[in-house]
This record gives sequence, C-alpha cells and structure tokens, in this order.
Amino acid sequence: MEQKKKIRLIGSIAIVLPALVALYMYLQPLADYLVYEIFTLKPETHLGEAINFFIYDTVKIVILLFLISSLMGVVNAYFPVERLKVYLTSKKLYGLQYFFASFFGAVTPFCSCSSIPLFIGFVQGGIPLGVTFAFLITSPLVNEVAIAMFLGLFGWKATLIYGVSGILLGMVGGYLLGKLKLDRYLTDWVKQIQANAQAESNQWEDEKTPFIDRLPTIIADGWGIVQKVLLYVIIGIAIGAAMHGYVPEGFFTEYLSEDKWYAIPLAVILAVPMYANAAGIVPVIQVFVAKGVPLGTAIAFMMSVVGLSLPEATLLKKVMKWKLIGIFFGTIAVFIIILGYLFNWIL
Repeated sequence: MEQKKKIRLIGSIAIVLPALVALYMYLQPLADYLVYEIFTLKPETHLGEAINFFIYDTVKIVILLFLISSLMGVVNAYFPVERLKVYLTSKKLYGLQYFFASFFGAVTPFCSCSSIPLFIGFVQGGIPLGVTFAFLITSPLVNEVAIAMFLGLFGWKATLIYGVSGILLGMVGGYLLGKLKLDRYLTDWVKQIQANAQAESNQWEDEKTPFIDRLPTIIADGWGIVQKVLLYVIIGIAIGAAMHGYVPEGFFTEYLSEDKWYAIPLAVILAVPMYANAAGIVPVIQVFVAKGVPLGTAIAFMMSVVGLSLPEATLLKKVMKWKLIGIFFGTIAVFIIILGYLFNWIL
C-alpha cells in the first residue's frame, strides 16, 4: 500500500510541476485572454489594465511562493538549517556573501513583490538576515532586461553607474542591516517556520528518512506557507494594480522637472505609491528625462518605485514587524536619495 502511495505521489508531482512551470511561462497571454477576451475589457482602459495586472501578478507570486518554499524544503532536508547558518555566520567570507546575494538579486528577473517568496525561502533556510536583505534590496532594482533597455536609452556610462550602484546598494544595505541584529523583529510566523524546518531536518537526519518519504511533508509545508500569506498577496497586489492602472505618470513630471534641491527626496516620496518592475519603469524614466527631469532624479524615482512600493510593504508585513519594515524602507530611501544626488553630480 505504501509503495502505491509513493507511486501516486511521484506521478502527481510529474504532472503538477511541469503544469505550474508552463502556466508561469504563458501567464501573461492567459491573463490577456481572460481579461480582454472573456471579460471583454479594453486594454487601453484603467480598469482593464488594473485587473490584468492584478491577475497576472497574483498568480505569478503564488506559483513562485509555492515552488520556492518547496525547493527550500528540499534544501533543508539535506543541508540542515543550523549548519548553513553557522557556516555563513562563522566563516570569514570577507563580505563576499553580501556580494553573491546582491549579484544573485541582480540576475533574477523579479519585481519587489516577486522577490518576497525568495526572501521567505532564504529566511526559512536559515540564511542570515543581512545577507537576505542584500538580495531583497538588489533584486527589484537591477535585472538584465532593465540593463539592456538602460543601455539603449541612456548609454553605457549611465548604465554602468546604475548597475554597479544597485549592487553596491544591496551589499552596503544588507551589511548595515545585518549588523543591527534585527532578527527579533521578524514575525512569530517566520520564527515558527525556521523552528519547524530545523526540527524536521534533525528528525530526518537522525532517522535516515528516504527522500520519497520526506516529500509529502515538504510539499505540505510549501502549500501551508502559500495559504498563510495569500491574503497579504491579494491585498498587496490589489494596491499595486490600482496604482499601476490609475495613477497618471504625467502627474509626477510636473513636480520633478525643476532642478531644485528637494526634487530627489520628493521623487522618492512620490514614487512609493507606484508599483512596477525595473524593466517596466525604464521607458517612463526616458519620458521624464525628455521632459526636463535630471537623470539622477529620474533614477532615484525609478529605484523607489521598484524598491519601496506599498504592495511590497504589505507583503512584508507577514514576515516582518512594522519597526523592521520602517528600518528597511528608511535605510534604502536614504541610500537612494544619496545616489540620486551623486548621479546628478556625475551625469
């Protein structure tokens, strides 16, 4: 009987996993078809754009969260959480752990909300919070698509400064946040995930449990995480969809086109309600620059849109207490403002 259950489990995974991957790859055309053909909404309308955005991002994040949580469960099963944590905290890596985390964030094509599943997975896997923050900071700011678009629109000098500064921002921000010992501001839910992962890993290691016997628990834990954060995902993406569909881009250029000392802090504040990924906001930045907004101010606005969004804060509420969210957002906002002034001075 047990053998039949294992066979059915393997068969189910063999069907479901490729189906989820295929759904993720073709999600945008499916969302377009559902909204514009089935619901008969017009793509040029605010409502059509907002609903399309909501459906696409919600399903995408749920899929990512389930797959990444399950993957981290597999990692925890064979590489105990405490062992990884001890290695990263006791070995002298000379800051390379922050560079690797930040670089990994730069090469993963995720927006701020899509980065949250990986953030949860890293915390679940016992990776130190500072290193995890290095990834979370850089991931939405820099990706290869945005780099390519930036290169075509603004040239190699501005692109190099943008890419390097995004990675450095993640490294320095992650290092400083790690030194503040902020683990106490993680929510009890996250701490329980870490404790459960450690207990399961120890038990499996002691009992030499085969992988096929561990898999049902790993998948159940992954789906449990999805269920716990689903409400936060829906609320966060709903806010992002509303901002994405209804906040006019031209509203911002009116206040940022003048080269005044307060333009960069104002750009950061005005960007927070917006929500987009780096590749989606780069063409908007081109319009800003064409209308007279200094490039440094425009880049500060872009980094704030992708790295300090309200939907991201809503999702992070399940993972962090408000004080930690405030420290995280405040630190990044200060860095972005400094970078904005530096960009305007250099460029």
